[in-house]
Order: sequence, then C-alpha cells, then structure tokens
Amino acid sequence: MAEGQIVKALAGFYYVDTGAAVYRCRARGIFKKEGVTPLVGDFVSVAVQDEEEGVVDSIEPRKNAFVRPPVANVDVFIVTVATAEPETSLELTDRFLVTAEAAEAEALVCVNKDDLEPAEAKRIAGVYEGLYPTVIMSALKGEGIPELKALISGKSAAFAGASGVGKTSLVALLTGDDGLETGGVSEKTGRGRHTTRHVEIFRLEDGTRVYDTPGFTSFEAAEASDLADMNIDAHFPEFEEFSGDCRYADCRHENEPGCAIRSELEAGNIKRSRYDSYIKLLEKQRKMQW
Repeated sequence: MAEGQIVKALAGFYYVDTGAAVYRCRARGIFKKEGVTPLVGDFVSVAVQDEEEGVVDSIEPRKNAFVRPPVANVDVFIVTVATAEPETSLELTDRFLVTAEAAEAEALVCVNKDDLEPAEAKRIAGVYEGLYPTVIMSALKGEGIPELKALISGKSAAFAGASGVGKTSLVALLTGDDGLETGGVSEKTGRGRHTTRHVEIFRLEDGTRVYDTPGFTSFEAAEASDLADMNIDAHFPEFEEFSGDCRYADCRHENEPGCAIRSELEAGNIKRSRYDSYIKLLEKQRKMQW
C-alpha cells in the first residue's frame, strides 16, 4: 500500500502522486456501489500492482468537495475576473466568493487583463480591496505573478471564474508550463472557449498545489443542502461590523425597519453592487437554484 494524492483524472483513470512515483489507478468497485467518486485533490491509499499501476483502495476524509469543478481539499479559490473579453459580472464574482467561503476555503480576487483596460482593472479591484486579498494582473505581460504566488504559497489553490478570463494562462505562468492549451473569447457568443479538458494539479517548488480546472461559469459544493440552509450574510465580510446593530436579530437586510446594513448602504459604507449581489443570492437560495 502507498499513500498519495490524486493529481489528475482522465478517461476513467486516477493518477496518484505518492511523492516517490505517480501511479495510474482504477478505483475499487465498492466506490461506485456506494455512490462515491474519487476527485482530483483526494488523499488516498493505493494498492500498488507494479511500478506504474495501482488501485485506489480508500479515500481520506475531505476538507471540502465540489461537483463543478470536480475537485476536493481546496484551501483557497483564486476568483478570477477580466477587465474585458469577457465582460466582468460582479454578481457571478460575488457568488464565487460566497460559495468558496461557505465551503471553508479562503478566497482572493484576481483581476486579469490589466493590459486591456487598466482603468477598469482598478475599478473592479476597488470593489473588493479591504474585503479580500486582491491582485491586479496581466497574463499577457506576466505581471502580478510574484504577488499571486505570495498569496497562495504553501496552499492548495484553484482558479474559479468564467471561461475566457485567463485562468489557464495564469496557471501556465505559475507553473512554468507553457504547453497548457489556452483559448480566447468567441466573437459570436462573447464567452470564453473551454480549453482545459481535464482537472489536474501542478505542484510548485514551495509546496503550493495549483489546480487547473475546466472553465465552468459556476462551481457548486457537493452538499447543495449546506448552501440552501446557510446564512448568506455571514459570507459578506463588510456586513459583519454592522449586522449586530439591526433592530431584529433575524434581519435579512431587505425591507425590515431598523436595518443597520441598509443604513450603511445609504451612507455609502457598503457598495451597492455587493448589496445587490446579496439580494440576488437570497432570491436564488429561496428558489434552490444554486
């Protein structure tokens, strides 16, 4: 037996890095019977068959798990947006941030394509600075990589964001693997072309693990019920200072009298875009359409 981490899943095989070797493995049949799917990022035990092959025998308890993208044990999500091509959706960005924190992962904001619209990069970064670690980057010019590396050093980090924002390009810059396939934005749809075909973990010299994930426009925790029942306002850090001042302990910060959050919103201490995202997430939660 050997212990390791699944670093790639492809065509029904799981590639497990034990530190001494990488084994191509099938999973035990019992997993399928129990409805369990091994995920990239899982720490597992492998029954070694020969120098290259093995069988995933057991899976260690997970810190967190996601079905979109299919990864586990993420320490920090790099929520990535672009100044243009595609246009940034602050609502989608806020949803990424809330979902990450709800799954007990850290979150930071990466504003890419500063080379296209530097003023827009500063505007977007200004929404999140002081709330989350925020870095302005240009994958095209290689700018911002040292700052990003410092923020994720020693952690397991995964990129989240719409297709076309430059996630795979940033992974390539972080890992030094310029062979990763990248793509632009479709002129017809305005959306990014999906370029990553499978999930894979790249390990950096300082022990950082970087997940390269498919370019989904959303990601979902494995336990949807956790999202349905959570207090969304607890994942908006700017609410924390004021929420205890609301007249009612169960205030949802919508139309209740004596709501401190709405007062701070009107005073300009909470950004309108963030509050609007909060209200939309409340609506989605009620409809169970995460």
